[in-house]
Amino acid sequence: MKKIVLMLLMCVSIVLSAEIKWEKDYSTAITKAKALKKPVMFVVSNHHCRFCVQFESTTLKNPKVVQKLNSDFISAIVYIDENPIFPRHLNVPGTPGTWFLKSDGEPMYEPIMGAVESEQFVGALDTVKQEFKKSTTSK
Repeated sequence: MKKIVLMLLMCVSIVLSAEIKWEKDYSTAITKAKALKKPVMFVVSNHHCRFCVQFESTTLKNPKVVQKLNSDFISAIVYIDENPIFPRHLNVPGTPGTWFLKSDGEPMYEPIMGAVESEQFVGALDTVKQEFKKSTTSK
């Protein structure tokens, strides 16, 4: 019985501690996306933005979101207060801004602006995955 409880506790701690596998920069994310034929979730954030902090500490920590991003997407985040290098056309008027990109870096949609709730974000991830799959199989 003790072994079962211990195993359950270990599983729960692994799930709760799961984190998004972030790529360090835009270029690395695109290179990896091309190689793995996956879409990119690219977040433009700011350390001093309360909505960015909220988005990162809630939605981007949600186990469903983490699982979907790690299995179906290449994820990258840049902080504009650190002067990152990324394509100018992906700049956003405010933060956080979340882009979904094709493997070649072209936007699939306009960016999602603001701190999106977890369930809405899961729905967006499902939609992007379906559309990406359609676009790559129709070629």
